[in-house]
Formats: sequence, C-alpha cells, structure tokens
Amino acid sequence: MTQSPAVRTSGRPGPVRIGERAARTLVTELARRNDPKAALLVGAAPESAVLAAAIDALLPGDSLTVVPSATATPAALREHVTAQGRWVADRVRVADSLAEADAAEVVIAAEPLTGTAEEARTTIDGLAKYLADGAVLSLAVPAAPGRTAGAAAELERQGVLHGAGTDLVLRNSPPVRVHRLRLTPAVVAVAARLAPAHRPSSVPLTRSMHIDSNGVAAAGIVLGLAALTRAVRPKSKLWLLPALAAAPVAAFFRDPERDVPEDPSAVVAAADGKVLSVQRLHDERFGDGEWLRVAVFLSVLDVHVNRSPVAGKVVDYFVADGGFVNAMKPDAEHNVAAYTVLDTEHGTVVVAQRTGLIARRIVQRAPIGSLLARGERFGLIRFGSRTDVYLPADAADPLVGPGDRVIGGSTVIARWR
Repeated sequence: MTQSPAVRTSGRPGPVRIGERAARTLVTELARRNDPKAALLVGAAPESAVLAAAIDALLPGDSLTVVPSATATPAALREHVTAQGRWVADRVRVADSLAEADAAEVVIAAEPLTGTAEEARTTIDGLAKYLADGAVLSLAVPAAPGRTAGAAAELERQGVLHGAGTDLVLRNSPPVRVHRLRLTPAVVAVAARLAPAHRPSSVPLTRSMHIDSNGVAAAGIVLGLAALTRAVRPKSKLWLLPALAAAPVAAFFRDPERDVPEDPSAVVAAADGKVLSVQRLHDERFGDGEWLRVAVFLSVLDVHVNRSPVAGKVVDYFVADGGFVNAMKPDAEHNVAAYTVLDTEHGTVVVAQRTGLIARRIVQRAPIGSLLARGERFGLIRFGSRTDVYLPADAADPLVGPGDRVIGGSTVIARWR
C-alpha cells in the first residue's frame, strides 16, 4: 500500500519517534471531551504509541477510525485491534486508505511532520477535509534547533492563524512540539463538556505535584549562575548562594493537581490567594452593564499558576500598560495587566492577570479561539501579583468576601443564577 500524498508526513526519512508522553499530548483533545465523538488517527502502525494512547482515551460512545502508515498494512492493524478485545474492536475501525474515512471531531496525525513548509501545508490541507465543524487537528513537529525548520515554521504560522493550543514535549527523542489547530470556529457550549487539558511541559514530582516548565528554566538559570561563579572564583563559597536558591525558585512554580467541582453553576477561583475585594463596577472595555469583580492577591508563597474560572471560549486577549504598584493596594488595578476575555453560555467573563511590585512577567497560553474547561490551566504570573475575575453582575452571585482564602480551580467564588 502507498501512503496518500495528503498525509505524507516527511519528505525525507529520519529517526523521529513519538514516545508515550508525546502521544498522550497528541490525543489530548480526544481524551478531554466527555461527549460521544468520532476521531480519526492517520499514519498509525500496530506498535504506535499514539494508537495506544488514542485507544486508552476512548469512552463508551466514541468511535475511532485508523488509517495505516506507509510501513503498516490494514491487515496488521486489524489484527492488532482485534487482539485488544471486543470492547476496542467495536469502537475502532481500520480503513484501507484515508479516502474511506469520514469527518471527525478530532483528527490526529500519528507521525511527526519532518518535511518542508510546502509538504506540511499539503498535509494540513489534506487532513482539513476530514475535520467536522469546530474540530481539532493535532500534529507534532521536531523541536530540535535546525531540524525540519520548514515544517516547524509552517506549523507556527498555522498556530498563529488557527491555534487551539501548543505544547513542548521535552521528554521525547527528539523533543517535539505538538500543535492543536482549529480551522473552523468552535461552539461555546462544547467547552462545558471538556475536562482540563493535559499539560505535558510540567515536570511531575509526585502524582499530585508538578513543576511548571518556567520553574525548570528558572532553576536551570540559577544553577548555571552557581556553576559560573564557582568557575570564576573557585576558592569562594559565593556559588552556594545561587545553588541553594535553585530549589526555592523551582518551588515557586509548583503546579499541583486540583479537584475541580463538577457543578455546572460553579465559578472557581482563578488563582490561589486571599480575596482583596468583591465589588460591583462598570468597565466599558468589556461591554455595557455592571460587572461583579472578585480580586485575589497572590503572595510569593502562593501557587502562581492561573486557571480558568469558567468553561468558555477565548474571544479576545490584550495587555494594558501601567505601573508596578504593590498588588495589595487599590492602585494596583492600574498596573500592567493581561486580560483574557471568555465567551460563555452565561455571558462574557474576563480574567485579569495583574503584575505587582515584584511580578514583572505574565504568561498566557490560551490563544484566541481556544476552548477552556472550568479549572483548566491557562497561564501564570511570576512572583507576588493579583488576579481579578469579572462576571456579569446580573448573572452571578458571589460566595466569598474580603479576607477569604481561595484555592485556584477548586474554591467556588460565585455561582451562576
């Protein structure tokens, strides 16, 4: 069998493989959707880690169509699927070619793109024909510098235009970057049926605690400084200062797992910290009407990963210039801030990530057009800061007050009426 040009993933052979961690990232959109859905996996082989991850992600109402890779045969794939048992065999269909596949809500390329930009564009265009409205296309590309720059550049370009999320998977050989593209608009109601997306770039310490990739980088810089200090002044003990600081720096970026309430009427905290204020106000930047704003202060000891307070679709994102006043002071609302605007079934919701006296860096990872589940990680703020949640005042009732401690993704700060 020859592989269809529409799904050719490489113009030249190379030792690029998708490991278990990268495979789990590729099938994130399949795993996080709790409603019955159809998925399409293109370029799979019996030993493919992506095929195994896709099968593991299936729910009772799901269906999965698998198209063989250039090195696999439909017969071998069917034998492999049958060996998994009747439950899998009833839900997985092996197609002889891509032409036999139907449109799906999730389409996954099992092999990384390693060709030129034109080849990557051809692959995306070919797979786009099998995307249902609002569907997500998941693809991977090697992230090593200098490798397959054309395909990587094309996926970056597509990500700017149609990005629904991107993740760097370092624990792969070689490291890969997974892009999720949504080529047609998503329906807001779908967000309420999603589970928080898998975040592979965090480094797991235990089953319930991770370190965000920013923490790994920061700790590496500090350790590098320690090594440099020791090399320059070998007789001095000054290198111990940055060396001992590496662990606290990494700990600042800790990213714990959280139990997100299943109640659809719940609005959860966007960050850990202390409630500074709960007030009703007007803000013409977000539209007419009155807003209910819950402001939370994050000290340097709090977890600084930000989570979506509601299920919704990112429809706007902008950064407002300002100062760097202590985040506990009222004037902090005029600090530099990043605003993520969500469209929800209950109206517009806004999350403001504000800098503070020490915080000078805001990370926002949810591109416009992406869907966020309630409690899903979407960014972080480095060091002491403040996070505000704006809700339509006529649609939500507050459940917290000034001085209350809240836990991001878990504490219910308001409830939809």
